[in-house]
Amino acid sequence: MTDPSAAILSSFSSALASLVARAAPSIVSVHSHRSRASGFVWKPGLVVTADEALAEEGEISIKLADGTARSGSIVGRDHTTDIALVRFDAKDIAPIKLLPEVPALGSLSIVVAAERGAPAAALGTISLTGGRWRSLRGGDIDARIELDVRLRHSHQGGLALNAAGEPIGMAVLGARRVIVIPAATIDRVAARLETHGRIARGYLGVGLQPIKLDDGIGAMVMSVDKTGPSAAAGIRQGDVIVGWNDEKLSGVRALLRALGPDSVGSVVDVAIRRGGEPTRVKLTIGERPEA
Repeated sequence: MTDPSAAILSSFSSALASLVARAAPSIVSVHSHRSRASGFVWKPGLVVTADEALAEEGEISIKLADGTARSGSIVGRDHTTDIALVRFDAKDIAPIKLLPEVPALGSLSIVVAAERGAPAAALGTISLTGGRWRSLRGGDIDARIELDVRLRHSHQGGLALNAAGEPIGMAVLGARRVIVIPAATIDRVAARLETHGRIARGYLGVGLQPIKLDDGIGAMVMSVDKTGPSAAAGIRQGDVIVGWNDEKLSGVRALLRALGPDSVGSVVDVAIRRGGEPTRVKLTIGERPEA
């Protein structure tokens, strides 16, 4: 007589293997100057991978599931969201269609990655979910998804699947946890990288220090880039920024969060205090220079 428990486990195991096999052909290894990562075909001839796992220089090789290798080139990379886009000659590989939704807390997730081209997989659970958040490097991430799973460094850039086998994002190593960069963030950032090669960031050209005021919070200008937007607007060292477009400043981080890609070129009304006296300036947000 067949053990019912064994039958259930066998069925469950076969289902997981089927999900991995379905995603594996679109998963690749990305080799760059002694560094290895995983990636997946986002569009024909374009691979999304983890920026942090990608070397800063040197040639790039894309190793496919069949063991063949193709040369690649960086289209663009965004350190703030950990997304890099690589072009290679393999338009015959079917791209992955990402699902723009957040899985339920506690549900199963499979990370499908590659190790020297060969498919690799790990099973875990969705350990934390939440709304939009900002990375330590200042990138806007559309949803917080954390995984309770073991992830090798070379498996960063692998594809995270939900329990139905649908791709929900890219698995990367965060601070003491595995994070999924969600579909909405990948599609938004990768599309800009494909078009422009980089993600533009707003630039004020000042160094700021948060300070407490009797009636709220301010940001003291500690330094001014002489060729930057703030200098052109007449902002000086020692000024205290207290408002932004008729709203009180809630903190330096909130101010920096307003400097996204869409802010470049916009004109803002900045309320400042200079020597204790209120004044206002019009400032045109610039584009942050490349490091």
